[in-house]
Amino acid sequence: MARPRVLLVVTADDFGYCPRRDEGIVEAFLAGAVTSVSLLVNGTAAESAAELARRHQIPTGLHANLSEGRPVGPARPGASSLLSPEGFFLGKMGFREAMAAGDVALPQVQEELEAQLIRFRELLGRDPTHVDGHQHVHVLPGVCQVFAETLQANGVRFTRLPVERGVDRCAWLEAPAQAFACAVERDARAAVGPFSRHSLR
Repeated sequence: MARPRVLLVVTADDFGYCPRRDEGIVEAFLAGAVTSVSLLVNGTAAESAAELARRHQIPTGLHANLSEGRPVGPARPGASSLLSPEGFFLGKMGFREAMAAGDVALPQVQEELEAQLIRFRELLGRDPTHVDGHQHVHVLPGVCQVFAETLQANGVRFTRLPVERGVDRCAWLEAPAQAFACAVERDARAAVGPFSRHSLR
């Protein structure tokens, strides 16, 4: 009896963050070490990264970003729960703290996610192969439901669940990094339901 084939997908995140990082990612793709990339459409090098993806025919997904840099959509300081007074996203932990406190308006999350999907299509001329979240924001409670609904409505079929078994036993991880990784894994496991109900693999 033939064994089922396993497809290994190795995705490089943060494509579009900066030119030097993008050069390394493309080099890894051309060497066969990476099979796809996730593009930060609000990254400083998003346009040149999109050109590289087209030139080298790299399978490209959206690395949806709600925690770093500036928004793509119409969010404005003082009017958006996603932004600091200076107009930047709240940061990796700042966004999580705001979510935990109930200070993030989920319709604004949806608005920004949809704006990033539109920007992706403008840059690449096609739909993303997948959508995941920068700093794993897409698996946070509440946010994962918005992602699931929005991705299904936009015909996206694949996302990523950052389930890393045994991370709680990694003695080499410093305590804050280990606590963060464990929290991400708990959120990822809880996100299985919403993603599955919206036909996301």
